[in-house]
Amino acid sequence: MSTFDSALDLDAFSALVARPDDEYRQAADERWAALGQPRGSLGQLQGLGSWLASVQAKCPTRPIDRAKVVLFAADHGIAALGVSALPPGSTARQVHAVLDGSAAVSVLARRFGAQIRVVDVGVDAEPDAFPAGVSDHRVRRGSGRIDVENALTREQAEAAFRAGMAVADEEADSGTDLVVLGDLGAGSTTVAAVLVGALCGSDAAAVTGRGSGIDDRVWMVKCAAIRDSLRRARPVLADQLELLAATGGADFAAMTGFLIQSSLRRTPVLLDGVVSAACALVAQRIAFRAPEWWRAGQATGEPAQTKAYERMSIDPLLDQRVSLGAGTGALMALPLLQAASTLLAELPLAPAAAAAAAAKDA
Repeated sequence: MSTFDSALDLDAFSALVARPDDEYRQAADERWAALGQPRGSLGQLQGLGSWLASVQAKCPTRPIDRAKVVLFAADHGIAALGVSALPPGSTARQVHAVLDGSAAVSVLARRFGAQIRVVDVGVDAEPDAFPAGVSDHRVRRGSGRIDVENALTREQAEAAFRAGMAVADEEADSGTDLVVLGDLGAGSTTVAAVLVGALCGSDAAAVTGRGSGIDDRVWMVKCAAIRDSLRRARPVLADQLELLAATGGADFAAMTGFLIQSSLRRTPVLLDGVVSAACALVAQRIAFRAPEWWRAGQATGEPAQTKAYERMSIDPLLDQRVSLGAGTGALMALPLLQAASTLLAELPLAPAAAAAAAAKDA
């Protein structure tokens, strides 16, 4: 069940979301020091392992063997302006490519032993366009053109937020031990740039990136769309649900709810591109401790992603500039987390430390 069953009170989340357990982080740091490896020789893997110990509340750590890529899919009305190299309506084809295993993220997931789940919350397609279960959480078909109208009604934004919470609960209950969070949808980087620009107080040019690989002419169209959308976003900055309704979309609201609920359920999350970064920034405004449950998989080169991570003090694990979306770039960081948890758990203690541990247990 989700945390709230009546009126959605976002203010309550700030008190409910706790930090990961520092005692297990400290225990992990002490274990690293007792392994007999040269100090700092395992680099950032040590910090990752200690973070995993804190979110798992366990040292030595459990291996990460039930990772899942969770992709929220939706169409965006702003795509009708031609702000993306992807044509409006292409989201359904992206969903099918992931489900039939021909997408890049599907190939990598098979290689790295991760499962994939696609959640259709706003794809502009018939309800029966996808296999059973994919569209169970759909809020609406597509969204409004955010430069001139709201993406969603407030009620739809709340429904999408709750849908994300429900998916987080389902994943936690099923034993998923790490989520790679991604998105599918034409026009989504434009929406993300609007949210980041509004929350960071940036102008349109500072957050407009190349997204799906657009040229200079389309970049100018995209920048103008973001400028006009920012004018609509700024008056509602104090109300996160209203912001997601005005200039977000069903996928953004759902991913924000997913991130908040995942932090409540102690499920660590790897963020992917600028879309998940924008949702994380909104979620941070709701619960300031929540980012401690997330890590950024990789840098895409999108300026809005860079600004969001700087605001949250999050450093990407990789800098591969993979802008494909769908969790592809973040998934490449999964082996790093698997390595960190395995090394912390399985490397033998140095002889002196092992003897001291044995004496303590005797």
